[in-house]
Amino acid sequence: MRLLIKGGRLIDPFKRIDAVQDLLVEDGKVRSRGDQLDDSGCEIIDASGKIVCPGFIDMHVHLREPGFEYKEDIASGSRAAACGGFTTVCCMPNTEPVIDNEAVVGFVKEKARKVGIVNVLPVGSISKKQSGVELSEIAELVTAGCVAISDDGKPVMKANIMRNALDYAKMFGLPVLSHCEDLNLVNGGLMHEGYYSTIYGLRGIPAAAEEVMVARDIILARLTGGHLHICHASTAGSMALIRQAKAEGLKVSCEVTPHHLTLSDEIIDGYDADTKVNPPLRSEEHLLALREALLDGTVDCIATDHAPHHFEAKDCEYELAACGISGLETAIAVIMDKLVRPGLLDIKDMVKLFTTGPARVMGLDKGTLGEGKPADITIIDPEMLKTVDPRTFKSKGKNTPFKGMELQGWPCMTLVNGVLIAQNGEILLKKQF
Repeated sequence: MRLLIKGGRLIDPFKRIDAVQDLLVEDGKVRSRGDQLDDSGCEIIDASGKIVCPGFIDMHVHLREPGFEYKEDIASGSRAAACGGFTTVCCMPNTEPVIDNEAVVGFVKEKARKVGIVNVLPVGSISKKQSGVELSEIAELVTAGCVAISDDGKPVMKANIMRNALDYAKMFGLPVLSHCEDLNLVNGGLMHEGYYSTIYGLRGIPAAAEEVMVARDIILARLTGGHLHICHASTAGSMALIRQAKAEGLKVSCEVTPHHLTLSDEIIDGYDADTKVNPPLRSEEHLLALREALLDGTVDCIATDHAPHHFEAKDCEYELAACGISGLETAIAVIMDKLVRPGLLDIKDMVKLFTTGPARVMGLDKGTLGEGKPADITIIDPEMLKTVDPRTFKSKGKNTPFKGMELQGWPCMTLVNGVLIAQNGEILLKKQF
């Protein structure tokens, strides 16, 4: 099959392309780019006024399967990803059973093959059962198809375990994705420790709870030479430490989330549990520091930390509510509306943070529209104006603090291997559950 995407603004940071060009797709791969390509025998997509990009990658999602299918499963999560403009997602291991052995990795991959409509790549657990006590069989996880290791959802509190993880992962060129949080400093906190935690009467979590673990893990990365990736970095201090580590030449990378880039702890005044997330929404000072780090190259990628929950887990007192935001279907629109449209972030940099950035961190042969590459493509309509309505989400998780917000700039088409799978928030590809 031949498909011609005509007249879009093609942005490919890897190829350093930013131009109005046609894109020819044949047999699921990128065939060529250029001006006014021959459209004979082609199915046509008119991309005039649209932005055509390599397929966006979300390197940090929780698909909840196996074990927590009432929150999300691979079928629903992959459809949420497609409608959100993502063609590849990396799923975290805090499932039941934990993704800590070949059998569970095999289950995830096979389920993704059968019911998934985007590329689903499993992340294995650093420790067996995410206990933080004994390393998983990392070689087994790599052989089975894991692209990284992480205990995300639970910090690795024991320094010797993290050291060994970095050492072993280095043998396989695997990044270690670290959830940096000192539980002793968290101490039952519910939101960022500061002015608003005092005003709202909620126990606070200091920025130091994240920063001391970032500092520790950077020291261990220096010791081992392993690739350390800081998940959902949220504080000014973390950014300063990561910036220094990079200047030193250490193999350290990091991600930030759309919610930490655009929402501050002030919005918790209504005690809406959809604002409860881990790490917590920080003060304006930290939010601005994250934005600065986007611009100076400290941040490698934007990731959603998509954490869907069932209704009852959020429809309760703030203290009892689960942490997490369902972010796959709003991420691009949030960044487009809150950062790109006001001129705070260049569109080319945004595309890089969702494509070549995560591809490089995870060692993936993705994130470009180079000739011969799989035709994973995200098309964005910068003029599309929609109100966030969780009732329309394909995700089972409707927990979002962005509900009711009017946002401009949405993904309008998502293609995987040259097949149009989602358009304007609806799934086109019919695949049996």
